[in-house]
Amino acid sequence: MTDTLTTSVLGTGIMGAAMARNLARAGHTVRVWNRTRAKAEPLAADGAHVADTPAEAVRGADVVLTMVHDGPAALDVMRRAGARPGTAWVQSTTAGIDAVGELAALAREQQLVFFDAPVLGTRQPAEEGQLVVLAAGPSGSRDVVTPVFEAIGSRTVWTGEDGAEASATRLKLVANSWVLAVTNAAGEALALAKGLGVEPQRFFDIISGGPLDMGYLHAKARAILEDRLTPPSFAVTTAAKDAELIVQAGKACGVRLDVAEAGARRFNRAAEQGHSAEDMAAAYFASFEETPGR
Repeated sequence: MTDTLTTSVLGTGIMGAAMARNLARAGHTVRVWNRTRAKAEPLAADGAHVADTPAEAVRGADVVLTMVHDGPAALDVMRRAGARPGTAWVQSTTAGIDAVGELAALAREQQLVFFDAPVLGTRQPAEEGQLVVLAAGPSGSRDVVTPVFEAIGSRTVWTGEDGAEASATRLKLVANSWVLAVTNAAGEALALAKGLGVEPQRFFDIISGGPLDMGYLHAKARAILEDRLTPPSFAVTTAAKDAELIVQAGKACGVRLDVAEAGARRFNRAAEQGHSAEDMAAAYFASFEETPGR
């Protein structure tokens, strides 16, 4: 298998657009499609062919990569695409465990080689090609998708041989449960500081350099305090969707996830307040009935 592939990227939002650019920079032939074409058109400047339909985008592709909003969207777009039998399907949408089973069933029906391959990372690591790819799929076909993973990520963690078992998605949900919980905790700490009249820097000073300090806290706090919530690294609406998938996964395996449930409500409340397209740090505003000054 040549290291230069024809790769189709279906879904060119924050993550998909960055992945497509890095694939083009790595020398692959890239075809892109997005439900809203205007979001895909800037990729033409990077050498990508912008298709009008999913079917046009996947024509002649060695690999099809889906990075859309959720499982139902991935199912719909791949049904419409009709990729040729034998094509490798890299399914990177965070879709949830049950949805992965449905997507794998469609892959079997269409005779596609299915890879459950969500990624860890947000806008900046996606743009820098530094995502961590979590992948499950047949070892005999991994050489086909390895050049794609090398173009979009800094490393690949293989979790299993059968993508239908959703082992990569299971690991992604565990990781996201931590990321979303920390995001909400950072927002609540700042909200409480505001409510109590505590200068946020005093909080940062007392944890500085200790085990409770972390770069992620400072990054999300700066986004809130400096009003840098757009463009988002990871949007509130996407965080809400992922939080609900985590809650569903916990219920399915008999695990009670009180923090995740509360977190999902916070993200949804922030979206209802008008922050849906902002960075997920904007869940901070869910602590207030009215939008406060920074």
